[in-house]
Amino acid sequence: MIEQRPTRIGIMGFGRIGRQVYELASRSDDIEVVAVADIGKPGILHYLLTAESPAGSQYTLEGNFLLNRRFTTRMMQIDSPREIPWDLFDLDMVVDCTGRFRDRESMQAHLDNGAGRVLMRTLPLDEADRIVVPGVNSELIHKDDRILSAGSATTNALCLLLSTVEKHYDIECVSMTTIHCYTSDQSLQDYAGRDYRRSRSAAENIIPNTHEAERCMAAIMPAYSGKVMTATLNVPVHAGCMIDTNLVIAGAEVSVDEFNEVIRKGVADYPGIMDVTDDPVVSTDILGSTLSLLFDIQGTEKAGKHIIKALGWYENLGHAARLLDVVRLYRALDMKEAA
Repeated sequence: MIEQRPTRIGIMGFGRIGRQVYELASRSDDIEVVAVADIGKPGILHYLLTAESPAGSQYTLEGNFLLNRRFTTRMMQIDSPREIPWDLFDLDMVVDCTGRFRDRESMQAHLDNGAGRVLMRTLPLDEADRIVVPGVNSELIHKDDRILSAGSATTNALCLLLSTVEKHYDIECVSMTTIHCYTSDQSLQDYAGRDYRRSRSAAENIIPNTHEAERCMAAIMPAYSGKVMTATLNVPVHAGCMIDTNLVIAGAEVSVDEFNEVIRKGVADYPGIMDVTDDPVVSTDILGSTLSLLFDIQGTEKAGKHIIKALGWYENLGHAARLLDVVRLYRALDMKEAA
């Protein structure tokens, strides 16, 4: 039988998402971060954590150990999953927050080195055992799942919107564009990168980009396979994102008020994950929110008889919270299996 103890996780990648996962875990009473692996020096990583967090003074560094009021975390300066000795830490799961290692071979390295399961913070490049979007397909998880993905922040927001709407309307097809803050792999000045547009300054330009949600929809919501088109506009904003979604609704005509009422009632199915706002919000208003989707009531518009345009807001902190939700889902499954 699995003992009643906090879930023990390791984090690879202590960038913004990794630090947010750590901070949320430190505020919880059921998850402990026992080890962190990152290419950065522990002193610099601690500095960034304390600089970003309102509760930064609670986090101290003693040698290679990061401390908070609940647990102690071993800091390891390591660059590759193949080098991390997870077997020393008796882990339930590793959360790979790097965004770099997205293939099954790299994830298998975490398992080979002692991780019970490994969870990617983004969409996989190839096959994963499960892509889990809390509130949408959580019931499909299986005890034999080992290589997992929590999708992406944008994917979670889109899937929650579709999951809410499809309970009342037949959706023929969807076009979604995320207006997304710039990311850590973009240069703030013009610099030769992997493609032409992403070589331009992220601090000065709106940069069109692709988005991978449509490629993975069949694994999350099979009914939308081939029905969803997604794209990204990276904009000169440090944090805070929005999805701009056009849904083609089949059958009877739908009004803006009726659509909004469906969303208002539907959020009750996703407590702590999705909500609505009547306020004229902008991107900074979502900062600090652990929601995966804040639906913008004022943003709903209609074109023709069957096209509804819908807006929703989210930020990376919400996705960090969903990563821990996935950790909890598998912990509960293991407890059930043991019982």
